[in-house]
Amino acid sequence: MSGDADHDVCGMSLAIDVVGGKWKLHLMWVLGAGPQRFGRIRRLLDGVSEKVLAENLRQLESAGVVHREIFAEIPPRVEYSLTALGETLRLALEPLENWGDENREALTGVLGAS
Repeated sequence: MSGDADHDVCGMSLAIDVVGGKWKLHLMWVLGAGPQRFGRIRRLLDGVSEKVLAENLRQLESAGVVHREIFAEIPPRVEYSLTALGETLRLALEPLENWGDENREALTGVLGAS
């Protein structure tokens, strides 16, 4: 590999840059169900603050996996949805969810997860 940083970035690093962090994977699943408004997303992601949710949505939007649509209504309505690129990422994440489901019992014992 060359010493050029742009050529040294592997696909896994790029993917982790997009979905890394506590909330982004959860956001991908929530938006996989269809367009959602900010308040509904916040209710579905128990424990996320408004600030963190807004930051994560902006980051996913910047990465091109989330679309933010503002409707010209009074009051204005904003919906978030997955882009075509975001949908391909969601599909790529399905095996990870399946692995978690298949290994739930073993992981719950080790991690104390519910």
